[in-house]
Amino acid sequence: MKDIIKKDCKDKMDKAFTALEHHFETLRTGRASLGMLDSVTVSAYGSPMPLNQVASLSTPDAKTIAVQPWDKSNIGAIEKALLAANLGITPVNDGTLIRLSIPPMTEERRKEVVKVAHKMAEEARVAVRNVRRQGNEEVKKAEKDHEISEDDRDKLLKDIQKMTDDHIKKFDEALVAKEKEIMEV
Repeated sequence: MKDIIKKDCKDKMDKAFTALEHHFETLRTGRASLGMLDSVTVSAYGSPMPLNQVASLSTPDAKTIAVQPWDKSNIGAIEKALLAANLGITPVNDGTLIRLSIPPMTEERRKEVVKVAHKMAEEARVAVRNVRRQGNEEVKKAEKDHEISEDDRDKLLKDIQKMTDDHIKKFDEALVAKEKEIMEV
């Protein structure tokens, strides 16, 4: 029982960290990142599809994203979707390839993006604290139902708290790294 509770808490906390990393990828940092295009959907073949399912995406250099449609007839729909996505980047269409040039960010915009990153990290911390609370409740219920002893309960509560502290530390480290990347000119 105690191993199940610990593993469940660890899995949920790891998922929160993975989600935070994914959210950080979507932030614009002044560098070309394919994660910026994750939310773009293209109306192709009669239904909305993710951009990466209708085109090949690449970053030929640090300031450019290249979008190469697999079917040339979709280039107009892709360009329209990129404009509608409101990325703050104007696509350049040469008939076979769409280029997105990432403009340098202003200092003010960088600070706004850092605030968004802080908000994302705080949401991840709250998620981990909620997992800790749920885990603690399960441990206390198991002890009340005589499935584990008082010593096991104390050890489990301590282990869950340590997991929580470790994950929050990982979040803070990821935030510091992302903040440094965003503020880098």
